[in-house]
Amino acid sequence: MSRVWHWLAAALALGTGALALAQPQPARGLAPAQLRSGLTFAGPDVQRLQTDTFANPGLLWLTRGEALWGQAAGPLKQSCQDCHGRQAESMRGVAARYPRLAPDTGQLVNLEDQIRGCRTQRQQVTDWALESEELLAMALYVTEASRGLPLHMSPDPQLGMHLQAGAALYQRRQGQLNLSCAQCHDQQQGRRLYSDRLSQGQPNGYPVYRLEWQTLGSLERRLRSCYVGIRAEPPPWGDLRMRQLALYLTWRGEGLPIEVPAVRK
Repeated sequence: MSRVWHWLAAALALGTGALALAQPQPARGLAPAQLRSGLTFAGPDVQRLQTDTFANPGLLWLTRGEALWGQAAGPLKQSCQDCHGRQAESMRGVAARYPRLAPDTGQLVNLEDQIRGCRTQRQQVTDWALESEELLAMALYVTEASRGLPLHMSPDPQLGMHLQAGAALYQRRQGQLNLSCAQCHDQQQGRRLYSDRLSQGQPNGYPVYRLEWQTLGSLERRLRSCYVGIRAEPPPWGDLRMRQLALYLTWRGEGLPIEVPAVRK
């Protein structure tokens, strides 16, 4: 009897994986040759600020992230470098693959979620709050290790349902203005909205320093700003829908190189 149950379980698992793999990918609104970083839509003053290796304000968070990397914490007195090495070079390529499914829980997580999980599970300390200075600094430091590498969604077939959900959210009209992400960032990209040019909404520069914020911010914060801009109610912080939308944006922008610390208006 046990052999029968093992066979049924294996068949079910195989069928589930095949079903996830067989899910069709969303249609691409932009061809790979059309992909452009948000920096190309910024003015020359912002472009100069990002490329200035002294004046770029994001460097302050990068320096802080490096310090936090080597800082021991918790009852075990462990630091990130105790597991991953003195420099974050061991993290090269990691940021380019998020969001992804957490191996232990199967939940869709972004890089910030993973960092918070490491703090609570490995260092056994209280996790940093979402959008906290420490979390953003560490996320930037880890992401900087992948600078220049192309965005590439994890090949995990189980991501199919989340990718489809993110694509549907991207195309959905919302808010009092009845607008979708696609209407601005696919159909109207390059046109002016007041004094700014609409970008493609690419995620390859996050965490990003925005001049309007006067601080570093996550992709989720930017997405929530878009919700407010179209007069729609944003999902709660850390909501699965924000992770699914970020996953779709990563898939949509595959091939664009990571460029941090990035600056936007």
